[in-house]
Amino acid sequence: MGRLADEIERYIKELLAESPTGQVEVRRNALALRFGCVPAQINYVLSTRFTIWHGFYVESRRGGGGFLRISKLPPGSPDALVYETLRICGDEVSQIQALALIERLRAAGLISGREANLMREVVSTGLKEVVLPLRNRIRAVLLRVMLTALFGREGQSGN
Repeated sequence: MGRLADEIERYIKELLAESPTGQVEVRRNALALRFGCVPAQINYVLSTRFTIWHGFYVESRRGGGGFLRISKLPPGSPDALVYETLRICGDEVSQIQALALIERLRAAGLISGREANLMREVVSTGLKEVVLPLRNRIRAVLLRVMLTALFGREGQSGN
């Protein structure tokens, strides 16, 4: 299943790269036919690889004329990205969300590979001993603390 999900992800990202607007509209059933899978597989890829944490926004309209509108969020200024990151952290952050967010910051050049590695360890390995309901809350706090330490209180870069 992972290989098919990778192919679907790659295809959608290619469509987005070719789009002058950074946005594409596709039909879920057409994608499922193209890849020989059920529409639920398309939903899985979208819900795990095209989230706000990954830098995407997905609009879904079901029914006869249903479509998927997938938009790559504009990078904006580095300060805006960090501020948005602090805003969406909220009270709880899953490990998958945290890792996607860290990768997005690394890909945008806002954190180094070394900083990304350290952050990944803190939000995953560092929390294995904590019970699950509490783990996501602690992860959100730790992410906020790390981002604030790196970029300042208002998402302003510079030390």
